[in-house]
Amino acid sequence: MKKRQFVAILMVGAMACSVLTACGDSSSQNQDSQSTSGSSDAQKADQPSTTGEDKAADSGGTAQEGTQELSVTTWDNESSPQFQAIVDAYEEKNPNVKIKIIDTSADEYNNSLGISLSAAQPDPDVIWVKDMGSMLQMADKEQLLPIDDFIARDSLDLSIYKGAAEQLMYNDKSYALPYRNDWYVLYYNKDLFDAAGVEYPSNDMTWAEYYELAEKMTSGEGSSKVYGSHNHTWQALVTNWAVQDGDHTVVEKDYSFMKPWYEECLALQDGGYIQDYSTLKTANIHYSSVFKNQQCAMMPMGTWFIATMMQSQEEGETDFNWGIATIPHPENTETGYTVGALTPIAISAYTDQPDLAWDFVKFASSEEAAEILAAQGVFTGIPSETALQTIASAERFPEGESNVEALNYTHYSFDRPLDPQIEEIRTVLNEVHEMILIHAYDVDEGIAELTERVAEIKGW
Repeated sequence: MKKRQFVAILMVGAMACSVLTACGDSSSQNQDSQSTSGSSDAQKADQPSTTGEDKAADSGGTAQEGTQELSVTTWDNESSPQFQAIVDAYEEKNPNVKIKIIDTSADEYNNSLGISLSAAQPDPDVIWVKDMGSMLQMADKEQLLPIDDFIARDSLDLSIYKGAAEQLMYNDKSYALPYRNDWYVLYYNKDLFDAAGVEYPSNDMTWAEYYELAEKMTSGEGSSKVYGSHNHTWQALVTNWAVQDGDHTVVEKDYSFMKPWYEECLALQDGGYIQDYSTLKTANIHYSSVFKNQQCAMMPMGTWFIATMMQSQEEGETDFNWGIATIPHPENTETGYTVGALTPIAISAYTDQPDLAWDFVKFASSEEAAEILAAQGVFTGIPSETALQTIASAERFPEGESNVEALNYTHYSFDRPLDPQIEEIRTVLNEVHEMILIHAYDVDEGIAELTERVAEIKGW
């Protein structure tokens, strides 16, 4: 694969106009938020009377003096430095501010946040948005504070985000700034490959070659079994590859294009080359523990996991050698096609400290913060060659030029489209995904139900 300039490559992803989400899992698949409308009469009675524009105009230009507390929401904060590093840096720059972290597990984050916002309380002030669908829901319910007046007041240069900030606009308003950018790569355990005498995954590998490698790298039985690869329970670990070539999205009138991907996933599962869905779901097994405990040789996962592994080794939790390869590609595409997402950061419409919240959001999405996050192995919404080199030169980043090359991509498909009904559709995707993988439906039945239920949601 020819190595391309990272800035140009990231611009391709940042300026793609098909979909924007928070990965990643880029990229966690959560059930639809159960929150009630943030614009109900009861909630409006509890809200401050000022509009978003009024708040921006009245709040002044800098964080207020005196001891203040600002609350922010995070998910899985202890297992990843992506949030804490910025919280610590902001508190160091602003010793008069204490950040209160409201942390929730990734799988429960959207539901928990929805319940919190439905109460229209001042906390949280700042929201890290897990996916674009939930951002659209919060915007529709008037639970997010428009930030256009803040941007204008501070003459914030949005060009550093290479078009991503403008694509976060909804109904001609800005509700968030790009915080993080993630896409999928393939992680692998070098020690397991060395012990098996098998070559490492390459940066130009088809999915068919990946399936063969997963079979070859599976060994042992019972509790000592090592699986060739690992699929977490998210539907994205199947549907992402169906949209990887850019020809489809997860909002379609006909889902038959997903059939071969579910068939291949079932073949891996039923062959014992990945852990079965039912076991993972019932035992609530997190993908990070599977890889860290060396229970799998490979694992497709977002770039956010780089920081998790670097932190794990820094803390002495793991000590095996691991590497990164470009995500496998379909037969009809060249290497470099991947799937990803943006993580925005926003302000709650109910905050009683709009200026302080904006000050934090502005810092968290700044070039200064990007360098801090890069040192932790985290890619941000500001694409740069410097950030890539900072990550690649970090002490715990895997050695070898192939690991750096693995982070290059030529085509970036977002994992779901910017659709006002995407969360409803994701609920259907998740439900059908589970029914297929537990063999309650065969693939054809699942595809038929998915097509029918999405058509009902969209009114087709």
